[in-house]
Amino acid sequence: MIVVVDNRELVTSGYESLFAREGISTASFGAEEFRDWVETAPESDLSAVEAFLLGDFDDRAGCPRLIRSRSTAPMIALSEGRNLDGTLDLFAAGVDDVVAKPVHVKEILARVGAIRRRENAEATRTVVGEICVYQDGRDAEVAGKAMALPRRERRILEYLVSNRGRRVSKQQLFNAIYGIFDENVEENVIESHISKLRKKLKMRLGYDPVSSKRYLGYGIGVE
Repeated sequence: MIVVVDNRELVTSGYESLFAREGISTASFGAEEFRDWVETAPESDLSAVEAFLLGDFDDRAGCPRLIRSRSTAPMIALSEGRNLDGTLDLFAAGVDDVVAKPVHVKEILARVGAIRRRENAEATRTVVGEICVYQDGRDAEVAGKAMALPRRERRILEYLVSNRGRRVSKQQLFNAIYGIFDENVEENVIESHISKLRKKLKMRLGYDPVSSKRYLGYGIGVE
């Protein structure tokens, strides 16, 4: 999920639409609403955030410190034009990247991926048993072979593996896949995605690697 912050509804709604075309969920906030949300949001909501996209608003330079107190997700600031002093101030404030508008959402996603790769230069993949997922966009490998999965099943697998050794709730999975404010999708749809994913993994591995316990959630690498 990408969090977009801007006081102009035209800007936030525009990015919501553009990211949706790429299959990426978003949550949009005005500046004051965003500060309140970051301070009070439960960990399950913040863990679903893949990046923060900061538009043009007052006291934007104060946001990175607040965000970092709750999340390690990449922060990208949007610039209305090329302004060296403004760009340097934003980097000094702690943003990870500054992008001049107009910019295509595919470039924003590519920059988010690049930031994550730099931050995880020594951890470009995560392995749990016979399952290996990558942070660079490659298909997961299961039992030594690449496994192409529908986007949402793939995201669920990546989320479970990234949280290996502990259980995650259905709500956490829903937030990570659909976003925290998507009221048009029933939370129970996650059960359908997980069921399909588990069948495919079992066919490849010969066993089901996903453990589930009522009220506790799902996990990979969990006793």
